[in-house]
Amino acid sequence: MKQPGKVYLIGAGPGDPELLTLKALRMLQEADAVVFDRLVSPEILSLAPSSALQVPVGKSPDNHPVPQERINEILEELALEGMTVARLKGGDPLIFGRGSEEAEHLMSRGITVEYAPGITAAQGVACVTGVPLTHRGLATGVRYVTGHRQANGVLDLDWKSLACEDTTLVVYMGVANIGQIALRLIAEGLSGTTPVLAIANATTPRETRLYSELDRIAIDVRDARLKAPVLFVVGKVVTLSAEWPATTFDAMLSAVDSGTAGRLVHA
Repeated sequence: MKQPGKVYLIGAGPGDPELLTLKALRMLQEADAVVFDRLVSPEILSLAPSSALQVPVGKSPDNHPVPQERINEILEELALEGMTVARLKGGDPLIFGRGSEEAEHLMSRGITVEYAPGITAAQGVACVTGVPLTHRGLATGVRYVTGHRQANGVLDLDWKSLACEDTTLVVYMGVANIGQIALRLIAEGLSGTTPVLAIANATTPRETRLYSELDRIAIDVRDARLKAPVLFVVGKVVTLSAEWPATTFDAMLSAVDSGTAGRLVHA
C-alpha cells in the first residue's frame, strides 16, 4: 500500500503574492496537487509547480458546485494516493475559512495536516488603504464577523454588542446583506453617519474602493456595482485614510463626471 501523503492548509492572503509567508510559498512549491478556492488570485496560483494537479473547488454566492463534504473527500483521496496536497484558501485558513473542519476530517483518517497562516483580508485592506483597525482615541478594539450564513440563513449576530462606536467592525462576505447589516447596527444605536469603507478584490490589480457612511452604504454599493469579494470596514478609523472624505460616493460621481476620477475608486 502507498504511504499516505499530507495536506498543507495554506493561507493565500488577500491576493497579492508578495503577502504570502515564506512558509506558505515553500509548502505551495512542494505540492503535487493544489486544491484552491475561488478567492485565490491567479498571481498566487502561478507560483505552484507547473507539474502539480490543479483542482478548483471554489464557491460563490448561491453557487456551491463542490459541497464542503466533497472537498473533504477530495483532500482525503489525493493524500491517500501519496500526494503532498496544498489546500489554498484566501486570507487565513482559520478565519471564516473552514480550515479546521477540513483538518478534523483528515486527521480522523490518519492524514497529516500542517498549517501556514495567511494575512487575513482585514489586515491586507488596512495596509493598502492606510485605514488602521485600531487607533488610539478612535477604536480600542476590532471585531471580525461574517455577513453571510450557510444556505442564506438568518444573520443571528449580537447586534447590540457590534453597534459600538469605539470598536472597528470588519464584515466579511457581506455584500448581499449590507443593507440589513447597516439597518440593524443603526437600530442598536450606531450613528448613520459612521464612516464605512467597502473594498472589492483588495490588494490585487482588480481592487476597487468605495467610501461611504452607514446609512447609505447599501445604496452606494448597489450604484457602484461592487461584486464579491467585498470587505467592509465600519468605524471612525476609516477617516484616517488619505482618501477620506474625497472619495465618498457623491465626490466619486463628481470626479467621474468631470473626468478626474482615478485613485478615488480604483486603486
